[in-house]
Amino acid sequence: MSFENRKVVLIGTGLVGMSYAYALLNQNACNELVLIDIDKKRAIGEAMDLNHGLVFSGSNMKIYAGEYEDCKDAEIVAICAGVAQKPGESRTDLLQRNAAVFKSIIDPVVTSGFKGIFLIATNPVDIMSHITCTLSGFDPHRVFGTGTTLDTARLRYLLGDYFSIDPRNVHAYVIGEHGDSEFVPWSQAMVATKPILTICEKSGGRYCYEEMEKISVEVRDAAQKIIEAKRSTYYGIGMAMVRITRAVFGDENSVLTVSSMLNGQYGQNDVYVGSPCVVNRQGIKDVVELSLTDEELAKMNASCEKLTGFYNGINLK
Repeated sequence: MSFENRKVVLIGTGLVGMSYAYALLNQNACNELVLIDIDKKRAIGEAMDLNHGLVFSGSNMKIYAGEYEDCKDAEIVAICAGVAQKPGESRTDLLQRNAAVFKSIIDPVVTSGFKGIFLIATNPVDIMSHITCTLSGFDPHRVFGTGTTLDTARLRYLLGDYFSIDPRNVHAYVIGEHGDSEFVPWSQAMVATKPILTICEKSGGRYCYEEMEKISVEVRDAAQKIIEAKRSTYYGIGMAMVRITRAVFGDENSVLTVSSMLNGQYGQNDVYVGSPCVVNRQGIKDVVELSLTDEELAKMNASCEKLTGFYNGINLK
């Protein structure tokens, strides 16, 4: 597949979708951006709004509201569409309704002749990524979700603040479900080339493991705190999506904690979960299996089993 066009089709022009679109424009991350929404008038308005800012962006990106047939020559179709949870609605019922929404989206995308990569941001992202892979019939390496990329960014930001280190020099991951069962494998966490646990042990009490665990909880609960303050989160995930997009278009072979299908890693199969993956223009080049402790592996297995249970409860017929 040629990536000269760097064409992205965004499906769902809500707050997350448009945060992604706005970040794409400001980072000049693609050449062509197509907006699709069930509310066509909104998609048109959003395209107009972005186009009016082109003169300030240093970009000559082509932006317009389109139709599903525009997917045929796209490199990436990003899905941010979905329905909100109703008061008292179970997660299983919500998943069933979102599965129906995804079927109405994925069928026409595939029918268009689309041969690119699906990037999923709709929550619960691990399960929605799995649903997309099943409905599309695509090879799993071409279907993945944002996973724990934002969680990992939050972790590195907080650890950088705690250790007074540039977060870009903090090498630590949040893995597992993007949700309550996610966790930090501290055995694999490093500042530069030094294990964080070693730093804590030799700091004379300046740094401690208990604070690491508090940071882990803060990362896990960050979205809920933001939602309580402003009802939803969207800037961070929009920027995470652009980071993934740049890894694809740049053929970077970057390691990102996206949601991808496991094939024997951690003893798991046929489950989408957040784990470090090598991302390039083919999509998922490889899943990087971390050397987890027995306790960490048990947490990963529990997270995978939880996701498998929810996925198996969905009727995709």
